[in-house]
Amino acid sequence: MNMSNDREEPTSTTRLLDEKMPPLSSSSSGLIPAQTSEFSSKSLLEKLVYIPYLIWEFTESNFDTFVVPNTSFGILGAFAASVLTEGFQRPPTALEILWRLPLATAFNWYNVLNFDLANQRSPESVQEDLLNKPWRPIPTGKVTATQTRRAMLITIPMALLFNYLLGVWRQGLFIMVFTWMYNDIRGGDEIVRDLIISVSYGMFNSASLEIAVGGGEHTPINVSRGGIMWTAIISGVILTTMQVQDLKDQAGDRTRGRQTIALWLGDRFSRISIAFFICLWSAVCVYFWQPRLYALVIPAASGVITALRVLFKRTPKEDANTWRWWCFWTITLYLLPVMSLI
Repeated sequence: MNMSNDREEPTSTTRLLDEKMPPLSSSSSGLIPAQTSEFSSKSLLEKLVYIPYLIWEFTESNFDTFVVPNTSFGILGAFAASVLTEGFQRPPTALEILWRLPLATAFNWYNVLNFDLANQRSPESVQEDLLNKPWRPIPTGKVTATQTRRAMLITIPMALLFNYLLGVWRQGLFIMVFTWMYNDIRGGDEIVRDLIISVSYGMFNSASLEIAVGGGEHTPINVSRGGIMWTAIISGVILTTMQVQDLKDQAGDRTRGRQTIALWLGDRFSRISIAFFICLWSAVCVYFWQPRLYALVIPAASGVITALRVLFKRTPKEDANTWRWWCFWTITLYLLPVMSLI
């Protein structure tokens, strides 16, 4: 969960910055956008219409690489509710599961929004985004860091309320704590960043599963021992392979002194370890679920393709595409529980 933007960089970054960057002012932290924005110049009605667009701009980079995979974990896991959850009188039907798809998506999306608001508002993050993601809302002057901070005074209480109503307030509290650790006390710049991310994924995934099966704090339905083990395995996958997201962002990470595996132990070591663990976890997950032979094709093929791309595709643009392949590979792992029942 670097929560970073993977959209392909414009062909002329310099031209983009010249056209879209607001005036810059100096500070002790370096150059940061001046405290004016497109949002400030709009009328009240225009601001209300503009807010959904800003929400998408803040979270776009993490929607298909975080919201979609975590929602998939819950929805696909719900189809194997008999082995991943306990306490229900009857397993949920396919229609009931799909009916809860918007709730699971919303849970992941609004919690990611809080992470992204916290992640993108600091002077260090703005400087990093000038190199890696210059199209984000703050570098482009659509909104200021101060306005982003003020928005969090509203979005955080709303997220806490929604988490409680969905019956996943415990996971929600942990997500808030890890968001604070990652961003405000800069755990995301330390070598423990991947550990914070992997545990956060466990919270998101277990909550998504409970929402998808209609469980949670307000019901007797909870994640079973098998579900906890599966969630822990996926957190292990995240811990040892998610540094694939850092390969494309090494230039920006280096400017802020971020201690990623790629910068701390070297690009070559990072790529070899990622490829190794992708292959290892593919085998572990298959052994854990022991599906029929035909069910092995998709996770095995996507794992091999991702591992090979990590080793041999090395430009930032290629690394961004490899990051998407990694996300697809994790989703194929999420298919294994239900495939084991067929």
